[in-house]
Amino acid sequence: MKYMKSMSINVVLASTLSISPFLANAEGMIPSENIKEARSLVKAFGSDLKHVLKTSMKSEGPIKALEVCNTQAGPIAKQNSSLSGWDIARTSLKVRNENNAPDEWELTVLHQFEKRKAAGENLKTMEYAETVQQGDKSVYRYMKPIPTAGVCVQCHGGNVGDEITKKVALLYPNDNATGFNIGDIRGAFSLQKIITKPID
Repeated sequence: MKYMKSMSINVVLASTLSISPFLANAEGMIPSENIKEARSLVKAFGSDLKHVLKTSMKSEGPIKALEVCNTQAGPIAKQNSSLSGWDIARTSLKVRNENNAPDEWELTVLHQFEKRKAAGENLKTMEYAETVQQGDKSVYRYMKPIPTAGVCVQCHGGNVGDEITKKVALLYPNDNATGFNIGDIRGAFSLQKIITKPID
């Protein structure tokens, strides 16, 4: 579930992690436990998804991996979400699954990631965290970019085979996630958690 689709965002707190002036108009320290939890969840979700995809790719090839991604990515995210109390998802400037399209906040962060990459920042350590206001509640949001690896370009690259192209069209009629090169930002993990304590 995405909490911020149609609301205007009021920034209340922002992390000190390479803050963009376009997002942060009030600086402050995010509680360290939230950063630690978000990083841990990204690692767990990414590891679970990567394991399933690599296993499918190795045993039955990219066509099977596409099917597995189509059917298992959502349940893996939901499982990690239900166990943690966070909403865990993926998004991108070029999504394969239209249900993963970025909301306004995510779109801004994704563009900032691209600018930070162009400025030479390492994707492995790049991240962004911020607490935003939603009604009378504050919501902690965290994003971390997903680099395009060698295995990714088989289904997301610029020279995808005809068989894969047909399978993608069947599974994702509105696919827009092609043309990536190794090292590009494929998308990002996007996490959020409602903080019950109101912000003064």
